[in-house]
Amino acid sequence: VQLQASGGGSVQAGGSLRLSCAASDRLVRIGRMGWYRQGPGKERELVADTTAEGSVNYGDSVKGRFTISRDTAVNTVAVQMNNLKPEDTAVYLCYAGTQLYAGHWYTRDVWGQGTLVTVSS
Repeated sequence: VQLQASGGGSVQAGGSLRLSCAASDRLVRIGRMGWYRQGPGKERELVADTTAEGSVNYGDSVKGRFTISRDTAVNTVAVQMNNLKPEDTAVYLCYAGTQLYAGHWYTRDVWGQGTLVTVSS
């Protein structure tokens, strides 16, 4: 399974962007699916993720500004990012916890290639 992310770019502070991510296999079972980011000189941090049942988790720095959505039928996930700030500048990485069976169920994390978001002041 591969993840294809799109939607990054450059925006001024206060602007909005929408990132989308699609799994190459629409039929694979996915548990958690969402986004992390890694800014310059920073550690990777959670942006937002969601379970197949619809439970959502946001990073503290994006709460109230970002909204994650997911279509479990076709294995896509998106994040709407509003009121962007310069500190949101980062490479955003899509990930999926694919659920595979080999005599028992296990989870294999898959990461997309990353998409750059640049917010200027």
